[in-house]
Amino acid sequence: MTVGRFRSSCPVASVIVLLLLQVLLIPAPTEASPDRCRQVRSLRDEIAGYRPVVERVLSYVQDQKGYKGKTWTALSEFTDTFGSRLAGTQNLENSIDFMLNRLRAWHLDNVHAERVIFTGWQRRKEFATLVSPRVKNLAMLGLGGSVSTAPEGIRAEVVVVTSFEDLINKSSQVSGKIVVYNQPYVSYGETVVYRSMGASAASKYGAVATLIRSITPFSLNSPHAGQQSYSDGVKKIPTACITVEDAELLNRMYNRGSKLEIFLKMDSKFFANATSRNTVAEIKGTTNPDKIVLVSGHLDSWDVGQGAMDDGGGAFISWNSLVVLKNLGLRPKRTIRCLLWTAEEEGYIGAYAYLKGHKSELEKFNLVIESDEGTFQPYGIQFHGSETSACIMAEVAK
Repeated sequence: MTVGRFRSSCPVASVIVLLLLQVLLIPAPTEASPDRCRQVRSLRDEIAGYRPVVERVLSYVQDQKGYKGKTWTALSEFTDTFGSRLAGTQNLENSIDFMLNRLRAWHLDNVHAERVIFTGWQRRKEFATLVSPRVKNLAMLGLGGSVSTAPEGIRAEVVVVTSFEDLINKSSQVSGKIVVYNQPYVSYGETVVYRSMGASAASKYGAVATLIRSITPFSLNSPHAGQQSYSDGVKKIPTACITVEDAELLNRMYNRGSKLEIFLKMDSKFFANATSRNTVAEIKGTTNPDKIVLVSGHLDSWDVGQGAMDDGGGAFISWNSLVVLKNLGLRPKRTIRCLLWTAEEEGYIGAYAYLKGHKSELEKFNLVIESDEGTFQPYGIQFHGSETSACIMAEVAK
């Protein structure tokens, strides 16, 4: 739930505030209203008193002679050097070693890594072709965690649906067929359920595979990668994303009454007991060092890009925020901890591992910040927390 959309003058990043507090068992969010915020009036002068410090930070990160461009330059070097960083690969581990050395070079506190064990997934060869009523190669990407087809692949008739309701209405037609989802894009949050749950939803009715329109408003022969989840007790079937334009094409042909057939071949590998690491660095607090403000992003990425936006940008604005404070000689009252997650793309594996290993510390976390929605021009923040916390955030954002 969004408590408010707050304008920001800082061009460095769009930050999603307290997104992970859901993981850290913080109460459900509430709206901040003037009448309900009387209890924080005593804090207004203290909060307002930090304005000169905030303006100093903003001036520094936007000044060409200060820190402007340095986060971008560091991210460019990182992504150019390591490229894709799929969890379970040596490339990701090399990039984590690089980050640990970089954080130590900045003389941040308590720089270390924490081991994470998980089941890895890796795509191999895969392709899809419309074979009837005409031949057309379909750009596609197998979804994370998808099972493979049989070695000889799958050739099957197609049923196109535009929603889960449409799938139910056509359920008697689905058995033995490939279901193509051409769901309209509403927003990432609303539409991503088709990617995550589409395979199991179709499998319940006997589908042999699913091809899902990429979760994006626009594509140019560019399918999007992503994770999917199989439901318990439902047969696992191969699933992949196709481009927006191919999903629209198949939908038009299907609606005209064409009998569509697709050949799909997918090969992937699962490996148990894969290891990776969460990366940690801090600036120790002065008066309340046991109280923690966490800033975070994830270092891993999918295998088909360099992970600059998802989530190199979020990771780099997180650790650079500590460097900026250190460069300006600003020592926080509370400890600021930067945490760069691993294996986020596979289902928040690094975050859950951290939660499991730090349950005894949960009461110490005053604020958790994650950036993982793209480092574009910031227009606001999403906030989840208690009513009092919402009031404080509203006051800070003035």
